[in-house]
Amino acid sequence: MRFLIAALAFLSAGSGWAADAIVRDGDTLQVAGVTYRLDGIDAPEFDQMCIDEHADLWACGVEARDQLAKLIGGREVHCKDLGTDKTFSRWHVGVCSAAGETDSLNKLLVRQGYALDVEPTANGRFNDDESNAKNKSLGLWRGCFVAPQAFRHRENTAPLLGASCRSDKDRELRAALFPDEPAMPPGCAIKAKFAVRARLTGKVGIYHMQGCRSYAPLTKPDRWFCSEEDAQAAGFRRAYNCRASTARK
Repeated sequence: MRFLIAALAFLSAGSGWAADAIVRDGDTLQVAGVTYRLDGIDAPEFDQMCIDEHADLWACGVEARDQLAKLIGGREVHCKDLGTDKTFSRWHVGVCSAAGETDSLNKLLVRQGYALDVEPTANGRFNDDESNAKNKSLGLWRGCFVAPQAFRHRENTAPLLGASCRSDKDRELRAALFPDEPAMPPGCAIKAKFAVRARLTGKVGIYHMQGCRSYAPLTKPDRWFCSEEDAQAAGFRRAYNCRASTARK
């Protein structure tokens, strides 16, 4: 199953709430056929790895996705549509809430430590929630990780975050957080590689699908994706030798 289905698919007539929320990753979900990035927050990418409090590798991106699904818990979801996403026009930006909750899913994810406030200033909307999660070592903060943006751009000199980051193990931690051969998340077989030539078309890299000539030779991908849409939303383009008629997910 490519995406985690949080509830049965149907619309609640006239209510503005939908019970078909499909969680794509820790801060992206599909509601009533529209895919939303949760506004104001940034959660680990689905293929992102962290280090847990026992110094073991931890699939924190998968856990963040699962935490969002748990917060929804099969309930109806409503998203306030804030318009088209600036980085991927097929998606929208939204503030989403589960039925019966006073606070948005955006806020709850930061409060529980599974997402960061994208405005980490005194005036940030979720500043207090992030500070509390950090002080209590909740969610991501109990381990050691890099900000999702740093992971996406492979900024291996980015600050290490979390209660379990040891300054005397800096090199080892960075090697684990930015591995040469990242593990494939469950059900996500699309390989992607950063590529300078892709920047000529405004992209950051190239993705390769099973069934394409370039797939098997690529043994050290930088990223893994569950769908072409996810890869495109992250700024990658399909390999030119990977035709629609021969590619399979």
